[in-house]
This record gives sequence, C-alpha cells and structure tokens, in this order.
Amino acid sequence: MRKYSSNKKAFAMMFVALVLILAACGNSEDRGPTSISRSQGEPNEGGIVVGAMETAPTGMFNPIFHEEGYDEAILRITHEGLVGQNEELEFIPKLAKNWEMNDDQTSITFHLEEDVKWHDGEEFTAEDVVFTYQTMSDPDYVKSGGFRTEYVQDLKGYDAYNAGEIDDFEGVVADDKYTVTFNFEEPKVTPLYTAGFQIIPKHVFTDIPIADMPKSDASLKGGSIIGTGPFKLTKIVDRQQYVFERNDDYWQGKPHLDKIVYKIVDEAIMTGLLENGDIDFVADPNGVSPADYNTVKNIENMQIIEQPEFGNQFLGFKMNHRSSSDIESRTINPDNWAVNEKIADPKVRQAIAYAVNREGIVNGLLYGKGQKTNSTIAQQFWAYSEDGVVDYEYDVEKATQLLDEAGYLDKDGDGFRENPEGEKWVLNLDFPTGNKIRERSAPLIKQQLEEAGIQINMRQPKEMTAYIDGLENRDSDWDLYLLGWALSSHDPDPASLWSATAPYNYSRWNNPEADALLEKAMKAPAAFEQDYRAEVYKEWQVLFSKDLPALFLYVKDNLWVMSDRVEGIDPLPFTIMNNTHEWWVTR
Repeated sequence: MRKYSSNKKAFAMMFVALVLILAACGNSEDRGPTSISRSQGEPNEGGIVVGAMETAPTGMFNPIFHEEGYDEAILRITHEGLVGQNEELEFIPKLAKNWEMNDDQTSITFHLEEDVKWHDGEEFTAEDVVFTYQTMSDPDYVKSGGFRTEYVQDLKGYDAYNAGEIDDFEGVVADDKYTVTFNFEEPKVTPLYTAGFQIIPKHVFTDIPIADMPKSDASLKGGSIIGTGPFKLTKIVDRQQYVFERNDDYWQGKPHLDKIVYKIVDEAIMTGLLENGDIDFVADPNGVSPADYNTVKNIENMQIIEQPEFGNQFLGFKMNHRSSSDIESRTINPDNWAVNEKIADPKVRQAIAYAVNREGIVNGLLYGKGQKTNSTIAQQFWAYSEDGVVDYEYDVEKATQLLDEAGYLDKDGDGFRENPEGEKWVLNLDFPTGNKIRERSAPLIKQQLEEAGIQINMRQPKEMTAYIDGLENRDSDWDLYLLGWALSSHDPDPASLWSATAPYNYSRWNNPEADALLEKAMKAPAAFEQDYRAEVYKEWQVLFSKDLPALFLYVKDNLWVMSDRVEGIDPLPFTIMNNTHEWWVTR
C-alpha cells in the first residue's frame, strides 16, 4: 500500500536486511545459566560492590509515591514490607514474623519483629504500618500524585475515609506496639498482597502535609531517606551515582559489605566497564542488553543469570483522553473522557497489531533473548493463558484488509490512507529515552505501519519523567505510545493496570465487561479457589486481545550479570537485589 521514493525504498530494504542479519545472530535456545554458583567459604567482612543502571532513577525514593522500575531498584535495598516472597513466589515473613486470618476472611493480624530499627535509630512499630496505609487512604494522597490505591481500596471504611466523611481509619489498626490488624469490607482473597507494601516511617513524615511529601528531603535527598533495609541511601549525585552504606543495626544481622554503589552508565560502555572490573554487577530493572550477551558471556570472572522478565513491553493505544478539569484535580473519571476517534474502531487497532512484526523485533533487536507475548499477565503466574487469545501474527495483507473494511482508504494516491470521512489521518507515536531496545523499536514500528498505509508522526522522544507527565497529563493529541511494565510478583490481578479507574491505565481503556470480569475474579467466596480465578482471568485475557487497548510486543529475557568476586547472591524470579545483607566479596 505504502508508496516509496527510491530513497525510502532503499532505507526500507536496508532496515529489513539489518533485522534479518541480527536475527541470524540471535538464538533463543542459547540460554545462559539460571542461577549463580555460590562459595562454601566463610563470608569476608567489608568491601564495596559497584553496580550499573543504563538510565537514572527519577529521584523519588518514597515507596508510596515512586513510579518507575529504576526507583524501585533503589527502594529494594532501603525499604521493606511486612511480607516478602521466595523463589516459588510464595509469601514469607519479613517485618512480620507471622500472621493469622479470622474465620470469615475479613481480617488478618500480623505479629511484627520486635528488634527492628529505622535507619535513624528509631524503633519500628505497628504505628508505622498504620501510618503508611492511612496516608495512602487519605483524600490528599491521589491529589498529591500518589496512585497505590489498589493496596487500600478494599480496606474497611476506605471510601468514607477517602471522601473525608470520617476521621477514624478502620482499615489498619495497631492492636499493640508489635501487632497490627488489616480489616476488609468483604472477605479478602489476597490479603498478603495488600500487606506486602513497603512501609514508611511515621516519625519522619507525620508532620509533613501529604501534599508536601513528594517534595520533601525525606523522599528525595540522600541521608534523609529512612527505611528499615540493610543499607542506607546516604549520598546522591543526581543522575550519576547513588551510594548506600551499611546499616549496622539491621534486624537480620549486620551486612557484610561496607557499601553498595549504583552508577548510571551509558549502555554503549557498560560491557567495557565489566571487562575492566570497574563495575561488579548489572541488575534491576533491565540488566545488560541482549546485543552484548555474547561479549559478556566471554568476560572472565563474570556470571550471567538469565530468566524471563517479570514484565512486558507494549504498544499502547490512547483510546480516550482525560478532561482538563480531571487532570487539574488529579482524578480518574471515565465519564469525563473524550473518545480518540482516530483509533476508536477496533478494526484499526487490530490492523495495527497485524502490521507490527513482533517476531522480527524479538529476533532482530533482542537477538532472540526474549519472546512474543499476548498478555499483560506474567507467564510465571498460574493465571497466564493464551487459550482463545488472538495472536496477531505479522500479516500486512490482513492489516490492509481490516483497514479497507473500516473505510480507511488511500483516496488521494499519496500512499497514505485517509479516514472514512476522507480527511488526512496521521497517528502520533511517542516513546521515551533510556531503554535502547524500545528506542530502536520505534522507527521499525513506524516503518511497518507505513507499509500498511498508516501515516505515522514519530515524535521526538522525551526523558522518562517528562514522558510520563505527558502520558498522564498532556495527552490530548497522543495516539500510540511505547511503554513497559515491571509487573507485581505478588498476584496476577491486572486491575491496577487496566481497570477503567486505574491511574496506570494510560490507554484510558473503558470496557465495563472487562471491569466486571476483574471484579468477579476477586469476589469471595468463589475467588478463594485458584482454578476459578484462572478461568475468569482467561476470559478477561481473551476480551483484552479482541478489544485491544494495547499490543504486547515481547517479554525480554533478564540478563543479570554479577562478578564472581561477589558471593551470597540469592536471586528471585523478579530481581537479583535480594538479601543484600548476605552479599560479600572474596577479594
């Protein structure tokens, strides 16, 4: 359909040739080890371990306000929740040593560890737990940029407290100094998910208005960020270096290392730094680039742990745009949304899906270190299903057929389609900087869509902070966007990303049938049976694939790298930054 000048044709042939060459270099069967060997020797005390990220965190190191995986990588070291997870994704004790549920599944009581201190020496108590959840339930929380409401919206009295109708918070109650009870409006299917959120210190934030919390030193400044984790974030050289010092009073025992340092390193020089021994590890959230896999694999004294990412990358469709009044008031109200007519027809979204060569991206840009996916639910979960899901195989002919049927035709002969009214039809494509594979995907997707006659305006990429701000608050002319999610390992429920009122639902997908299924999957007593929930989520995944608010592109293989001078590594399916207090160095 798309007509090219000789230069455009040459570019297209060159690009396709490049993808084919890269595909030949990748081999999805050439998988590295999925664990790191461990020494049997006694741990040494002291030393520094240096890690690298290719993109800087946004700088928000308050768990209840942070948004990105890069900030989360920092918070894994500094903050903790009541429960953790093991390699099988089972919940295990963390700040809570044990718990019990009442008979009707409406309350769960946690008994806290009694020897935990915050980084500033203050004692951790049940009041900190209450304060964290009460803050996330407060009417000012969402207005101040918070969006972790999925952790509190099922708590008893949440609606009334959030509306300012009552002053007493019933959802989380301190029974005594070391005992805290979570109360729910109805029997709760996933109480440990709710209780797994990282806790913030009451004594630090209690005198700070919620609106000021995201701007406070306690959320942003090295030395002022207070958690209970094994290391303290003591120094920040913004967008360059993040220094963690040992928490000598850590409740699970003094860490072996003196320091952990994260450096922000351009992807292009990362392998060189690994070869020279200037950095010891590359971990969350992205690991090393698949293009560098063979180079890193051959570096002496480096080990790779390889397993599917707990997340996905996708091409999102801006199905609706928020009203300016909702943006100003920081509310998510689907009744006020304006339909994006440019991509409102599901056949248009489906045609776009058929026009994107996802296998080509996996083989060409990921060097085979990943796989195509058709669901937002992580493949590691019991709820993942492709039974009945539409698998949009690369098929330009099918794409053009759907566009023809929808009335999008090239009426003026310029090689691009007009809309059914005969008007110029151009879709804006936005993407952020930082993730090199995503950056390289954008022009490839543009080219493939133009092969089907869809004119694409690929706009200048933005740094992630500005990009998310546009995606949330300045999206009136957005159509297509690239993004990736690091998914929660706690539960497969996708409501926090794709229900109509979820802040993370950047596509502004509003499908009552889909929302009803999400509610059904969490409704007791039937939802206490995992098989029941799996069937409901299967139905939801089929519906998602047909209505298509987003095309899931791929799940990348995590390629985490660790120097063999570092011992005590205990990776989980979703992170290598686990039990860092047990890390130690041999030299």
